[in-house]
Amino acid sequence: MPPSPRRKLALITGASAGIGAAFARAYAGRGFDLALVARRADRLQTLAAEMRTAHGIEAFAIPADLALPEAQAPVMSALAERGREVDVLVNNAGFGIPRLFTDVDWAEQRDFLMTMGVAPCALAYAVLPGMVARGWGRIINVASMAGFAPGVAGNTLYPGVKGLMISFSQALDCECRAQGIKVTAVCPGATESDFAKQAGYDHLVGSASRLFSQTAEHVANVAIKANEAGRVVVIPGWHNSLAVMLMRALPQPLVRAAINAGAKKYRLGAKA
Repeated sequence: MPPSPRRKLALITGASAGIGAAFARAYAGRGFDLALVARRADRLQTLAAEMRTAHGIEAFAIPADLALPEAQAPVMSALAERGREVDVLVNNAGFGIPRLFTDVDWAEQRDFLMTMGVAPCALAYAVLPGMVARGWGRIINVASMAGFAPGVAGNTLYPGVKGLMISFSQALDCECRAQGIKVTAVCPGATESDFAKQAGYDHLVGSASRLFSQTAEHVANVAIKANEAGRVVVIPGWHNSLAVMLMRALPQPLVRAAINAGAKKYRLGAKA
C-alpha cells in the first residue's frame, strides 16, 4: 500500500490565545496539522495537546519572539527539522500600545513594528516559494477595521500597520493568485480576546463596546471561509462593514474628529 498523503500544515502566529487560538481550533477541525507560534510556550503546548487529542492531528509549538530581527529564521528552522512545509500561514501575532507616541520607550514602538509589520512580511516571504512550487497555498493576514481609519492620538502606529497588512494582502493576491495561492486580509472590529487585557485597557472597555464585539471563533471562521472563496479583504459583521463604509464616505476631518473623541477613553497615560 502506498503511504497516506501527509496532512497540510497551518502555521499560526500569536496562537496562544484569542483569535490565534481560534484559528488553530478551526484549522484542526478541518484536518490540518498545526505549527503554533507565540512567546508563551506553556500555552502553546497546552493548546497543541488539546488539538492532538480532539482531532488526531499533529500539532506542535514553536516558541518565538517575533519582535527580534530575522524572527522568521528560527521558525523556519524548527519546521525544517521536522521535515514540514507551510501550506497555510496565518499572521495574527500583535499587541496594542494605547498611549501617545513618546509616552513609551522607542524599544516598545520598534517591537510593535517588528511584530506586526516586518515579521508577517518576512514569514510570507519565507513560505511563498514552497507554496508556488506546490501550486497551492493560503495566507491570512489579521488586519483590523483600524486599517481603514485615519491616524488619531494614541495607538499611533496601529492604523498604519494594519493598513499595510491590507495593502500587502492585495498586492500578494495580484502576484500569486494565478499560482494557486489565495491571500486574505481579515479586518475585525472589537473581538472577545485577551487583546485589551494585554494592552492594559480592559477596564476601560464599556458595555456598549462589548455589546458589538464578536467572538474570536466567529472571526476565524469568517476569515477561513472568505479565504477559500478567494476574497481578498473581509470585514466580519454588518456593523463593522457599515462603520468602514462611513469612514470611507464621510469627509476625513469629520472622521478623524469622531474617532479621536471616541478613542480618548481607551488611551492610557505615560508609563511610570
